[in-house]
Amino acid sequence: MRITYPVPAQTSSVFVVATDRTPTDLSSIVPWRMGPSHRRAARDALGTPRLTLEAFRSARSPWRRMDLNAEDLRRVRRARHHVVVTSTAPVEEQPEAAQVARAAARGIAEAYHGGLYDPLTGAAVYHCAECPGERRDFHLGDDWLGWRVSCADEEHACALGLGAAAPTGADVDGGCSCLVTTSRGLRRFGLPEITLTGLACAHSLCAVTVLRTVAESLLGGHLTWLSTGLLAPRRAVARRLRVAGMDYAVLSGGADLESGPFPVPGAEYGSPPGMPDEESGLLRVRLTPAAAARSCLRLRLPGGHDGNPHPRHAPGLLVA
Repeated sequence: MRITYPVPAQTSSVFVVATDRTPTDLSSIVPWRMGPSHRRAARDALGTPRLTLEAFRSARSPWRRMDLNAEDLRRVRRARHHVVVTSTAPVEEQPEAAQVARAAARGIAEAYHGGLYDPLTGAAVYHCAECPGERRDFHLGDDWLGWRVSCADEEHACALGLGAAAPTGADVDGGCSCLVTTSRGLRRFGLPEITLTGLACAHSLCAVTVLRTVAESLLGGHLTWLSTGLLAPRRAVARRLRVAGMDYAVLSGGADLESGPFPVPGAEYGSPPGMPDEESGLLRVRLTPAAAARSCLRLRLPGGHDGNPHPRHAPGLLVA
């Protein structure tokens, strides 16, 4: 059996550099003070939708309300200036278009001693003057994937401590299975985000590891398909995902993706057009029994309590 997911005509990326230095002449930095791997591509794209640069006083910046952790958001808001690097490109030009935009943002961050942030992954992007910069080869592990971890039951948030009535560690070994882990960043490449749910909340690190493994496999096939040039509004994939020669996961779900740029300035950061809404644009995944047996996750089994006031758990993963 196969499932299909819609592929957008184009997708967008935004990178924000927060700096106290006044960005006086961005054209002297991009492309000339970028790393050599993407300098020529940046020169050709600059001034087109594939690569645009804007500078704002922080107080007037539309990116003061990014979905970042508290510490990063505080740094963004305290900075005097924001330099925003935006790229909107046909989906078949990914991941190169996003790489060129981030390479430009790295160059600006280094020139102005600023912090670099990716609103889509909700995280800072590591950079330093001695680092090699943006690599030519694409690797999802190079800060292209983020994740959101939450609890589906606000009154029973267990070890995450997310709910009002959430004593730390409550029911970790008992009936807790409220953890929800959702990827952030796949939609910039035209692939829906993926979600893992029904997990024991003490296993958030394991959930992220599984999510990354599934994302790498899905995106690898997706980018190979894009490179063929045989594009269509929808792509069909096998329901069973094979990783390292074995059936690893079963896919379901998916939703419409619509093309378009990021939100207009001043809009609260959410799901940019060209990328699916978090609630409706998800691929849902569950582990096959063989993969579940090798994981460190917990699966809430239906039925039997065996005299235990809480349902039994066994290694595995359940996605609702």
